[in-house]
Amino acid sequence: MFKEFREFAVKGSVVDMAVGIIIGAAFITIVNSFVNDILMPPIGLLLGSVDFQNFFLLLREGKTAGPFGSLTEAKAAGAVTLNYGVFFNAVISFLIVVFVVFLLVRTINSLRRQEQTPPAAPPTSECPYCLSVIPAKAVRCAYCTSEIK
Repeated sequence: MFKEFREFAVKGSVVDMAVGIIIGAAFITIVNSFVNDILMPPIGLLLGSVDFQNFFLLLREGKTAGPFGSLTEAKAAGAVTLNYGVFFNAVISFLIVVFVVFLLVRTINSLRRQEQTPPAAPPTSECPYCLSVIPAKAVRCAYCTSEIK
């Protein structure tokens, strides 16, 4: 049983999948950083110094009563919150990842289409003397050396 598992685990597709998952996880952290640290601050600034991370709805007070200025304060007080700002950032991150995956799949598919179309064969004609197939632009037959007009 261990031998079968080892054979399964070292198959190319399993290793490729593992590498893809690892790269995907690293890519998601980059996208999350892009959304939280680069994309959302200017959008929040344009909307009047808004931090989307701090958009939440208070469902139940915590140990100390609100109002809470930030999500961190609400969490520290033990309040139950509905964090729609964090969800909005996650949706933006998801859309960016989906768009990048779409571009990647589109590129791979176009490369596959290029590989699948065989190159067109050069145009040929028939030698009128020996009836051999020769290139259409030939001026002399390669088989019988007759001049082609």
